[in-house]
Amino acid sequence: MARPATRIASPESGDGAERMLQILSEAARLFATNGYDGTSMRDISEACGISKSLLYHHFTDKDEIFAKVTLGSTRELYHFVFDRLPADARPSERVRVFMTATGEYFQRYRWAWIASTTAFWNDPEQRRQKERMMWRDRYEGLIRTLIEEAIEAGEFRPLDVPLTGRLILSSLNWMHRWYKPEKGMAPPQIADAYCDMIFNGLVAPR
Repeated sequence: MARPATRIASPESGDGAERMLQILSEAARLFATNGYDGTSMRDISEACGISKSLLYHHFTDKDEIFAKVTLGSTRELYHFVFDRLPADARPSERVRVFMTATGEYFQRYRWAWIASTTAFWNDPEQRRQKERMMWRDRYEGLIRTLIEEAIEAGEFRPLDVPLTGRLILSSLNWMHRWYKPEKGMAPPQIADAYCDMIFNGLVAPR
């Protein structure tokens, strides 16, 4: 499976890049907890400890910040997972890495994940919705390809590939509804446990 071309780097660098990351991180948290309508440019500037004028220096308006958070999360999830797939591993192990890498991404960027999930079906901007769907389809297509490779290698029995892919993705995508950072396992561990359940089933060996 060929790796995608290197992504274009942000034009920001140094202190500017750090400031942009801070703004997007705080904005993601606010959008996830308060929603788009419940978050203002003032809220974001205060959360970042900067003036509104400095915030407007980096972004035209709240919608631009929201688009970067939600679209960026969908796009970066695909790249984050793809870049961690070991090229020389067995196909079934690559499925496991897909799942644990998704859990790692969720752990690192939980607020952006939640904001993006909320926006997925509710963004009125048609162009953004099409782009978001494109990256979602690439991410889903990746797990389907990995499942197909495991079947061809004889590591999985013949399965309905789309159905199996939806099972895996559903187990991961709903984690944000119940996961509490202060309780239980970390998301990559949860994803690994899900993987064991899916691979080995629930019935005890006789």
